[in-house]
Amino acid sequence: MVANDKKLAFRIFLFLAGLFITSLVVSNLIFQKFFFWKPFGEFTIFGASLFEISVGILPYPITFLITDLISEIYGKRKANEVVTVGIFASLFSMGIILIANYVPAISSSPINDETFTKVFALSPIAVLASMIAYLFAQYIDVAIYHFWKKITKGKHLWLRNNFSTFLSQFIDTFTVVGLLCVFQILPWSMFSGLVISGFIFKIIIAFIDTPFLYFFVYLFRKRFKLQVGEEIELEY
Repeated sequence: MVANDKKLAFRIFLFLAGLFITSLVVSNLIFQKFFFWKPFGEFTIFGASLFEISVGILPYPITFLITDLISEIYGKRKANEVVTVGIFASLFSMGIILIANYVPAISSSPINDETFTKVFALSPIAVLASMIAYLFAQYIDVAIYHFWKKITKGKHLWLRNNFSTFLSQFIDTFTVVGLLCVFQILPWSMFSGLVISGFIFKIIIAFIDTPFLYFFVYLFRKRFKLQVGEEIELEY
């Protein structure tokens, strides 16, 4: 690969990493708002209403699409590096929020202390729960993705994209909702509905993002003349 191609590949990697980190941090900041998603009407299971979903779930599937794309083009090590940086970014953002919450607002401040605390005070606990779940889910996603990539010898992109996402998304949803209930941020009565709703939503998104993954992988392979299964090795 010529020097200009390496520079372009590195810039694209930075863009993907930035998009990944932004999606992750935003999902942790907005999670306290819930909406009712009803593509198939209204359903209940175990006494819980299905498809009551946190808005924090909206940008989250983007992170799995990006890690799968990075895994396919840049390799397992680069995907894990982005996951690790994402964890640091989320924890760092929560540290800033803690400081901002501690500093008293002046009388003329458009947002007073009570409003700020109501919106952001639970975020550090939520991020702790989310990060524990996320840590397991993303590393599992990358590991399973490369397991199937090795088994299929770089073929059947749809299989590794969906199989890796299904298991990792279930682990993430089950763990984060469970921890939020343990920390009493959410009532246990919402547990079953949120786990099932969140998992179904993520599965649907995983199916939807598969054509996009094929499209982006095609663009990468065409632009950088990559063979099936071949990865770009970045040099810092």
